[in-house]
Amino acid sequence: MEVLFATSNKNKVAEAVAVLGACGVTVKHLQFGHREIRSENLEEIAREAAAAAYEAAGRRPVFVEDSGIFIKALNGFPGPYSAWVQKKLGNAGILHLMEGVTERTAVFEACIAYHDGRTVRAFHGSCMGSISEAARGSWGFGYDPIFVPAGHLQTFAENIELKNNLSHRYKSLLEFSKIFNPS
Repeated sequence: MEVLFATSNKNKVAEAVAVLGACGVTVKHLQFGHREIRSENLEEIAREAAAAAYEAAGRRPVFVEDSGIFIKALNGFPGPYSAWVQKKLGNAGILHLMEGVTERTAVFEACIAYHDGRTVRAFHGSCMGSISEAARGSWGFGYDPIFVPAGHLQTFAENIELKNNLSHRYKSLLEFSKIFNPS
């Protein structure tokens, strides 16, 4: 089975290839840059992007993924604006906003939307954790150097195996994979 992944993020493609490939699904990258709607809801954003990606893919089945990090002390910021904030402020900016803050709880959330021409289905994943005091590690991308998953001491960037087995994206990809292997 082959499926198109519409994204401009090659790191996300690599994660999808690893997870879905283990289920016998071939992931083909469809370079896709799309102006997202403004919404506080990841699923709403992903569903709209999936509809646009389906058209861009020549009406072939396609999936998109939208994700964000929601930091409790910042009232859920950056949430659905995580990619934009990462480009503008980076991890250093988030850590600056968190200076002196003791409540460091955060959750990574992901939503995959799959458009097969008949319907759009959504698949969710999340990972609870906290924001570290400093960026640590060199693996991964984005917020990985400052996110420590619950029950662990290392950031995703310090231990890529943690990310590969616990991340929000991994969990949403596992849910998505069930449509290809329903057993």
